[in-house]
Amino acid sequence: MKLYEFQSKSILRTKNIRVPRGKAIAQGDDASGVFQEIGCSRCAVKAQILAGGRGKGGGIRFASTPEEAGAYAAAMLGTRITTRQTDQKGIEVKHVLVEEAISIKRELYLAILVDRSLRSPVLIASAEGGVDIEETAKKAPDKIVKEPVDICFGIHPFQVRRVLTKLNISGIPSAKIHNLLVNLFHVFIDSDCSLLEINPFVITADDEVCALDAKIDIDDNALYRHPEYKQFIHDQDLPPAEVVARKYGLSYISLDGNIGCLVNGAGLAMASMDIIKLHGGKPANFLDVGGDASLEQVVQALKIILTDPKVKAVFINIFGGIMKCDTIASGIIQTLKETGIHIPFVVRLEGTNVDSARKLLDDSGLGIISAKDMKEAARLVVKVSE
Repeated sequence: MKLYEFQSKSILRTKNIRVPRGKAIAQGDDASGVFQEIGCSRCAVKAQILAGGRGKGGGIRFASTPEEAGAYAAAMLGTRITTRQTDQKGIEVKHVLVEEAISIKRELYLAILVDRSLRSPVLIASAEGGVDIEETAKKAPDKIVKEPVDICFGIHPFQVRRVLTKLNISGIPSAKIHNLLVNLFHVFIDSDCSLLEINPFVITADDEVCALDAKIDIDDNALYRHPEYKQFIHDQDLPPAEVVARKYGLSYISLDGNIGCLVNGAGLAMASMDIIKLHGGKPANFLDVGGDASLEQVVQALKIILTDPKVKAVFINIFGGIMKCDTIASGIIQTLKETGIHIPFVVRLEGTNVDSARKLLDDSGLGIISAKDMKEAARLVVKVSE
């Protein structure tokens, strides 16, 4: 789950990490009140979108009066911002963060992420903080500092000293940055983050350290441990299909192909997409119903697939263990009868109750195509989708 900047900062604030005073709003008229509430002489009005580069797209403005803040917020809300990380349509701005403008002495970059090759979190830092950190990583990788972090022991003092030396930081801010790094790692572990990025984090004119921007991604598989983050889910800018998938506990990702896929198990789902590609087709989605889906989950999964106008055929690939094949068959029949949509369905079933499942499909009269194995199913579904 990707969090907006204002949501990320609310988490950082609970861990005593300094962030600018501010408040997120959904109506432009509220911005002037927030400006007055903060009591600062200048504030930043920042569009909240789940993409980088918004500043260059007009998503960050600075206001010196409450009226100016209100005008900027009203102009942003409801518009779409296009950046290098969005498609051509851009992303609609539904929230705006109004916060105090900080006097900056120096900008830096900090992030903690999971390095799968090292199988551990990695602290990444750079003295080149700001909007072009990606370009810095490409053109001057020597300016990026990386420190693997032991997940049990956290960031060691010698690692902090090494980072500070490479960033050429000394004096008063060094102790404060030490505390910041330790606190950030606690946030990363305690919140089950896959990414925690502060870009920029700044040293202010009075030698304080402050997270001027924040980006947090939380592992969806760990959300059951964090009921306190349920409030964030409602603000996620998700397509309707993904909202339904989350509601019914389905793993769904939309892709750009025309063959809908319903599979049980992530590994089998990946293999199914691979074999479709091998036979010249393109999957329209990743959809894993899990190892013990109910009839309702199967029906909702199929309805999600059928709401995609790109889908010209559906590939169902089930290896039943705990998952019963006849549950899948019943779900297919119920969905087709309820929706009235009749595009080709190619089904490969193996495992628990497979014989009764095949009989249900054969007796349904719905023209469902049965395949004896995965290879044949992939070949058939690619053929009927053309």
